Amino acid sequence: MDSETKLSIIIPAWNEEATIAKTLEMLLGLTAGRSDTEIIVSVSGDDRTAELASAFPVTVCHSEKGRAIQMNTGAKLAKGSILYFLHADTVPPPSFCNDILSAVERGFEAGCFRMTFDDPDWLMQLYGWFTQFPLTICRGGDQSLFITRELFERIGGFDERMQIMEDIDIIERIQRQTEFHILDSTVTTSARKYHANGTVRLQAIFGTIHLMYALGFSQDDIREFYRNSVS
Repeated sequence: MDSETKLSIIIPAWNEEATIAKTLEMLLGLTAGRSDTEIIVSVSGDDRTAELASAFPVTVCHSEKGRAIQMNTGAKLAKGSILYFLHADTVPPPSFCNDILSAVERGFEAGCFRMTFDDPDWLMQLYGWFTQFPLTICRGGDQSLFITRELFERIGGFDERMQIMEDIDIIERIQRQTEFHILDSTVTTSARKYHANGTVRLQAIFGTIHLMYALGFSQDDIREFYRNSVS
């Protein structure tokens, strides 16, 4: 392991050619001058995401489709002692590296940021406001996830059998080991799916998916419901 690298930023990307360059430009700007970070893009899909990402000073790897599989593939290449999983359409706060490193130094082994949307509409901001609360229904992959490599390996990483809700599954397994810490600062994520599917309708769909997961519906049933409901 490279002793200089502390934080490995891992981005699972599936057909993200429209956003990946902007995301990497932003991340490289936020980490400029740091020798303790690296960026890994774990690519699946058949568009130009890998080609575009390869033009930047980051590690690009190819993976089978599936966010859990992609994130585990990226983690296997990571050199850092802390892993930070970030969606391609989510922007972390400028202080995110220090926020995470400071939290780990204070003894928190895993956690996430609060979240807001890139839409000032009051309802979208209200959805984001709820992410400050330590409730499972308020969690989601868009809030990103930091976790020490030691804890990640101890709990077996992401469950690659999961096609959906893999982010909630790993949080539940983390919480059986230690406290899941919610950082005070905020990531900003795209509201594009809400715009495409309706702000109230999509939130109701996500709530239904959480309920189906809690009630023990199969992964195939939950995925089919999602695919039939979200464009």
